[in-house]
Amino acid sequence: MNGLNKGIRKVELAAKWDPSPVGEPSTDLDIVAATYPADDPFGKPAYVVHFDSRSPDGTIYLNRDSKDGKGFGWDEVMTLELDRLDRRFVRVVVGVLIQQRGGHKTFAGVANPALRMREGYTVLAEDQFGEVLGSTAATVGEFVRDDSGEWTFHPGIHGFDTDPATFAGVMGNPEES
Repeated sequence: MNGLNKGIRKVELAAKWDPSPVGEPSTDLDIVAATYPADDPFGKPAYVVHFDSRSPDGTIYLNRDSKDGKGFGWDEVMTLELDRLDRRFVRVVVGVLIQQRGGHKTFAGVANPALRMREGYTVLAEDQFGEVLGSTAATVGEFVRDDSGEWTFHPGIHGFDTDPATFAGVMGNPEES
């Protein structure tokens, strides 16, 4: 790091949505983060963090996991401690997907979906998935480490129409979005 610029250090990604109407299957959104090494920053992820998992070194973890959107405030929350992430990783792509247990569901069928990404009190991104309503999953941004070791954030919502397992493998490939 040079000078007083520390780059992005610790980020919170949060998603929320309203519960499904009575009598309909529950809606379950999940936050996903994929890490990419310096020798293949656009290839297969080194590892993916999602529900029921955390990064091997504990730097990316899910704080809150909802399977139905019930509750107050943000239903899913993931923390990314980028300043502690091993130097061999130079890219982290984050996204949100819809579990497809109740049949094919896109963001258009989710009641009031929203996301917020912030570092401390600084909001890096906010969105309601309006540009990807026909998608079942979306990347919501990426963090890139430069040669000095500082992380920068590149916002952008890119929709995918795929199942959760496939999304985890292709979310970092720019040609797939």
